[in-house]
Amino acid sequence: MNILNIFDERLIPLDDWIQGAVDWLVTNFRDEFQTMKLPIEWTLDGVNVVLHWVPPLVMLVIFALLAWRTAGWRVALFTAVSLALVGFLGLWGDTMTTLAMVISAVVFCVVVGVPVGILSARSEAVASFVRPILDVMQTTPAFVYLVPVVMLFSIGTVAGVIATIVFAMPPLIRLTALGIQQVQEDAIEAATAFGSTSNQILWKVQMPLAMPTIMAGLNQTIMLSLSMVVIAALIGAGGLGNPVFRGLNTLNVGLAGIGGLGIVLLAIVLDRITQGLGKPPERRRAS
Repeated sequence: MNILNIFDERLIPLDDWIQGAVDWLVTNFRDEFQTMKLPIEWTLDGVNVVLHWVPPLVMLVIFALLAWRTAGWRVALFTAVSLALVGFLGLWGDTMTTLAMVISAVVFCVVVGVPVGILSARSEAVASFVRPILDVMQTTPAFVYLVPVVMLFSIGTVAGVIATIVFAMPPLIRLTALGIQQVQEDAIEAATAFGSTSNQILWKVQMPLAMPTIMAGLNQTIMLSLSMVVIAALIGAGGLGNPVFRGLNTLNVGLAGIGGLGIVLLAIVLDRITQGLGKPPERRRAS
């Protein structure tokens, strides 16, 4: 070994170890991983069928009413115009597929992320264990873990949802924990003085007061889910990422452009609606 150029020779074959570990998992536990994806597949299929079964005009009215109740008439008008534009661009089916993927990913992020956030807020040991895992989930480029996801779960929309869950869950866990930790001690002491149990303090004091922060985390999770749409299209996930991906492959700027426009409009609609859900009712009515 040349002592002055000590990095000429690779001494740590980490890439080989990772490849070997994934190959071992695929060889020995592929059936188990295929079983693990069934709840996600059932949820995705159910949401997808409903969204495609409802006539577009009815769905547009439902979204406009939802936006009006949560964020005011301006957002309702924007929602109606945006969804109508998406439909007239010929992207309605892809938009509903993308919406089904986002809803499915967010459901599983909430089911797993909120309890983990609560545990992290109440236990420093749990927080210390979870924090580096969240760092890895947030900072690892999505293209890196697409390969093991495909090897373990096959290509398709379900694999895209799984990759989206991994990418989008950390903000919800972090902001759930932060929201609970920021609840004023006075409120907790008052609840304790009235004889509330630990669970009553959590569900009747901490969670309601932390709800705006938790909703901010949910909003971030939805936005990150939409940002994964194009990347998930690389593994056959479909949806609005599909026209973008096809446009890139064929250098069709128009096709990629309308796909990107559809993603942006859907992101703005979902962002405004979830932001409205986090506001007090009197502020929603004033919008």
